[in-house]
This record gives sequence, structure tokens and C-alpha cells, in this order.
Amino acid sequence: MIDLHCHILPKLDDGAQSLEDALAMAEKAVEEGITTIVATPHHQNGNYENTKLDIMNEVIGLNRLLEKYHIDLEVLPGQECRLYGELMEDYYKGEILTLANSNYIFVEFPSGYVPRFAKQMFYEIQLSGLIPVIVHPERNQQLMEEPERLYEFVKNGALTQVTAGSVVGKFGKKIKSFTEEMMGANLTHFIASDAHNITSRNYHMTEAYDTIQQEYGEGMVYFYKENAQLVIENGHVMTEIPEKIQRRKKIFGLF
Repeated sequence: MIDLHCHILPKLDDGAQSLEDALAMAEKAVEEGITTIVATPHHQNGNYENTKLDIMNEVIGLNRLLEKYHIDLEVLPGQECRLYGELMEDYYKGEILTLANSNYIFVEFPSGYVPRFAKQMFYEIQLSGLIPVIVHPERNQQLMEEPERLYEFVKNGALTQVTAGSVVGKFGKKIKSFTEEMMGANLTHFIASDAHNITSRNYHMTEAYDTIQQEYGEGMVYFYKENAQLVIENGHVMTEIPEKIQRRKKIFGLF
């Protein structure tokens, strides 16, 4: 199993705070059945400025440590970039990392809204030959309220990644419900942990895939797992034709 989104690198952001934390996360990942993790520290989110060279060096160091302690896990470099105006400028400067050096790049929205320049920025990203992957859109307040915005992004070539914890209800019923709507409308393409630690923000990957198998069948489990593998290989991920999420309108506060 491959986890494309994890904050396992120590002391870079709000994920692992020490080498001990990183090792504990690595051991827990192996218990979950995860063989490969893409480390995705925050960049341009609050005070976190984790550039390509810094992340690459930390990944090398962590892999050496995992080998030393005989932990059978491979860590690959990645980055979780908060969407900002100079993103592509910094990419050409060599400060921005794609996922495992592929053509896929993680982009993050603020939790409460979608930046007005997102559509134009996605166009610029795609013009450069990269594919934007919106992380945890199910936890974005504006997208929850206006899912047609997400539909437009996906229709125009963006991909999305939902959090395993959202699939199993760790962020509440409303987010779980929106996650299910997204999956049913072909608006998401990857499941990943976004793990930060082994307590409050754990992996939940096995539980999420078990839930998906029970509710949607083995074919959808294969779809998500294969897409994660295709990112690592820099292949063409599988997509289905996106659909608009249909909701019944409220009348006088009732359905």
C-alpha cells in the first residue's frame, strides 16, 4: 500500500516533532501495510517554508535511519503547497517538489475558502506540464457548500485526494458525507492518510479501504490503490467522467 500524503519528516512542520516520532510513525505505517510513503511537509502554510533541497536532504536522512533500524518502509520526497501566486515562479527556481519527482503536484486550499485565482493558477500549472492534485477538498468549507466549484476543477483536469480519516468519519459526519458524495460523483482519485502522528492524526488507511470495499466494491479499492502506484511511476492515472453532485434543495429549512 502506498501513502501519497504524510507528515513523517521530523521537525519540519506540525507532523513528527522528533526522530523518535518519525520512527514511531514509520513503525505504525508498516503495521498498516504501507510499504511506501511520500513525505509531504507543508510549504507556504503559516510559518512553514520547506523547499525542495531541504526536503530531499531530510528524506535521505530518514531513509538511512529506517534502514539502520530495519524498518521496511521507503520514503519518497514530496511537498504540500498552499496555493499562492508565485507557485510556478518558485517551481522554476527549483524550490517546489512534485510527488516523488513525478508530474503530479499537491496543492492545498485554505480550510475556509477557495482562492479566487485558483482556476488561473491551475491553468498555469497544467500549461507547464504538471497535474495539480487538490488535497483534502472534502475538508474545505466553501467546496462543501458549493460542490460545483470542485466539479469545474476536476472537469478542467485537476485531480483530488481525500483523507482516509474522512472516509471513516474521523472528521465528523458532514465531512464523511461530502467524501461519499465526491466518490460517488467521480470527483476524487486518491486516498491518502495525511498522517501527522500516531495519536490524534493517524493513518486509518486500512480502515478506509475496508470501508470503501464494503460500500463500493473491490473495483474502487483497486482504482485508488492503482492510482497511487501510477503516481510513483509517473504514469497516467485512471479517471472517470466527473459528475455534478446533486442535492435536494431545502424548503423552509427542511428537505
